[in-house]
Amino acid sequence: MTEETKKVNVQETSAEPIENFDWDALSKKDGYEADKAEDLAAMYDNTLNTIQEKEVIDGTVISLNKREVVIDISYKSDGIVSLNEFRYNPELKVGDKVEVYVENLEDKKGQLILSHKKARAMRSWDRVNEALENDEIIKGYIKCRTKGGMIVDVFGIEAFLPGSQIDVKPIRDYDMYVGKNMEFKVVKINHEFRNVVVSHKALIEAELEQQKKEIIAKLEKGQVLEGTVKNITSYGVFIDLGGVDGLIHITDLSWGRVSHPNEIVELDQKINVVILDFDDEKKRIALGLKQLTPHPWDNLDANLNVGDKVKGKVVVMADYGAFVEIATGVEGLIHVSEMSWSQHLRSAQDFLKVGDEVEAVILTLDREERKMSLGIKQLKADPWAEIETKFGVGSKHAAKVRNFTNFGVFVEIEEGVDGLIHISDLSWTKKIKHPSEFTSIGAEIEVAVLDIDKENRRLSLGHKQLEENPWDVFETIFTVDSVHEGTVVEAFDKGAVIALPYGVEGFATPRHMVKEDGTQVKVDEKLEFKVIEFNKAAKRIILSHSRVFEDVQREEEAAKKKTTAKSTKKAVKAVKDNVEKTTLGDISELAALKNQLQKDEKGDA
Repeated sequence: MTEETKKVNVQETSAEPIENFDWDALSKKDGYEADKAEDLAAMYDNTLNTIQEKEVIDGTVISLNKREVVIDISYKSDGIVSLNEFRYNPELKVGDKVEVYVENLEDKKGQLILSHKKARAMRSWDRVNEALENDEIIKGYIKCRTKGGMIVDVFGIEAFLPGSQIDVKPIRDYDMYVGKNMEFKVVKINHEFRNVVVSHKALIEAELEQQKKEIIAKLEKGQVLEGTVKNITSYGVFIDLGGVDGLIHITDLSWGRVSHPNEIVELDQKINVVILDFDDEKKRIALGLKQLTPHPWDNLDANLNVGDKVKGKVVVMADYGAFVEIATGVEGLIHVSEMSWSQHLRSAQDFLKVGDEVEAVILTLDREERKMSLGIKQLKADPWAEIETKFGVGSKHAAKVRNFTNFGVFVEIEEGVDGLIHISDLSWTKKIKHPSEFTSIGAEIEVAVLDIDKENRRLSLGHKQLEENPWDVFETIFTVDSVHEGTVVEAFDKGAVIALPYGVEGFATPRHMVKEDGTQVKVDEKLEFKVIEFNKAAKRIILSHSRVFEDVQREEEAAKKKTTAKSTKKAVKAVKDNVEKTTLGDISELAALKNQLQKDEKGDA
């Protein structure tokens, strides 16, 4: 300030005091008159909104950083809201209008406290209902996973997004959606429980439906299309053809055997497929993958013929046989009858299992029908080719019991050489009702070859022939009328079985089981029995206990009669010798003698 200026100021301040100065007005808060002050206060109040706590109002974002958002609500101070409350809207920027809830107009620090989350919650239910009624597309923030789907923040409400409504294709990784903002449609509201269900799939289905119609309209059998592996099941693979799905059945994935489709394809893999068939409405589309390559039978070695040996791997087992893959897609069947020279019934699992590497001989080959039969027993010599040499009649061998019938035992001497032991050829002496009484399945048994049926590949075998026929000896021991001690081992209506010495058994009818005192012989009684019949051919001995004492009585009576007859004969002879000398008196004596003899005979009787 210059000197001149200072002088002027001094002069001005040193002016004379103002007359009539209102010292009372100076002591008031403002320096205006009452009417004018009221007008100024009203003008100032109009620059501020009438804001009350616990209400929802609109505000404007004026700034934001990594943690907070500053919002102007036309109040004397600005409010601050945590940026986390705007996670659902990552595109938030300065100038955006947002709704906020006034929690406190002025806290202890003089700060205006706002909440965007509470504002959304208070208006959310009305907004959600409006979105459902108007089929409106809304935005939501995927908060987390839950059972069966996801939890989505929509207008501050936690809505449920089912897994099936995330996309038109199956979702394998739900976690990849957590933290994302997506568009949805409200598809269901439960007013009672205030539950909301949303769908993202519904947004893209309309567009896909139009694409699907365009694709289906162009479908033709034999057409080759590119698709994406959408889903893999145990029975096949679903392929996304660009809005429409088709199925490749497991049998159409490869010319070879496939245990599971994941051996051939992977999820999300892009592959070419051929349309095999579809229904009239083209809703079910059958696709093929193997049909894009030539059939393996067409590439089969032309020099391969019946009788050639081939190697392969067992891919499928059944009771009746095994399927062997000799090349990819080329299989032959080894029937169980071609696995062994043995004739008795067995299962294919007794010889092979899946995964076995085998060598076989081609038995039949039909290239047109694409069928082949194989055999592995042909790799070994047929044991029946020289059966007479190795297993001649009369030869003795060890065999294994394979099966029973009511009439005999089937045994195997070696693989492919089977024979039958008739029940009558098991034992010389025992009466066997069923072979199980004599041996058991799987047991070893010695046999002798009795006969050979080469045509039917059967041997007649015997076990008892390993020993001499004891009936040759029994014939000399159990002669008719010979008496032997025996034990009753079994009794029934038609008679009883008696155990005799040397392990042989006899039979007696009920009338021959009567004892001398008139009672019937019982089981386990040991008595004497007389042989009344011996049949070597039938191996039968008929016995009688009653005849033992009955024959003794008969012999005594016969001896007594014989003595009496001799006495009578001597007397008659004496009379004849004296006939010529007889007189009348002698005749009288003769008559008296005759009467005496008759009396004697009556007395004896």
